[in-house]
Amino acid sequence: MKKNIHTLSYKVSMEEDYKKINEVLAKKDTIGVLRWAYEQYDNDLTYACSFGAEAIVLLDLISKVKKDARVVFLDTHLHFKETYELIQKVKEKYPELQIDIAESELSLEEQAETYGEKLWESNPDLCCKLRKNKPLEKALSGSKAWLTGLRREQSPTRANTQFVNKDDKFQSIKICPLIHWTWDEIWQYIKLFDLPYNELHDKGYPSIGCSKCTFAVKEGEDLRAGRWSGLDKTECGLHSK
Repeated sequence: MKKNIHTLSYKVSMEEDYKKINEVLAKKDTIGVLRWAYEQYDNDLTYACSFGAEAIVLLDLISKVKKDARVVFLDTHLHFKETYELIQKVKEKYPELQIDIAESELSLEEQAETYGEKLWESNPDLCCKLRKNKPLEKALSGSKAWLTGLRREQSPTRANTQFVNKDDKFQSIKICPLIHWTWDEIWQYIKLFDLPYNELHDKGYPSIGCSKCTFAVKEGEDLRAGRWSGLDKTECGLHSK
């Protein structure tokens, strides 16, 4: 690990270390947090990208710090066509970014044969585990840390997210540069720099996941109300312990 700013030891192994790191990073802006992250981990840092609105902002900021950063997209093969179209636009805009695709070891047909048709309806947690959690675990196996676009404003389960977080689920370090951004600020940035974004955002989809489990929300509803609507589920499991 490289020498750290202000000569502090940033060996990320104990809660006190995380606290010290976050106290230093609290004085930095988002670009500063990203610079710190890539100074620390360089090619051992992976961005797990959903290609939602937050992701577009983070991709643009990352491109200013490390043009050839590694990006991973979890392709469940159940995404909206608009999501796949957006990925192509992003590749054209940022040709140096290393965008990898992580997939489940099971095809949709094999999953149906083993667990039954429409697993996303009968057991959505298992579906997420097979098509998102396990592929990400494999994708992160060669990385020391990973980036996400989590924001504290998104939901109560994310309200205490820090810039740098101990990630027991993937035995890694999770870095979240956008924790203080609001939804309005995300869109101000997208519009200001004329960034490509998922067209579904204009059709009532603030949070976009798989087409089988994502629905438009009504005005005034929570931004994540359209995810797994009608089910006792609010997260895919990537950010749960």
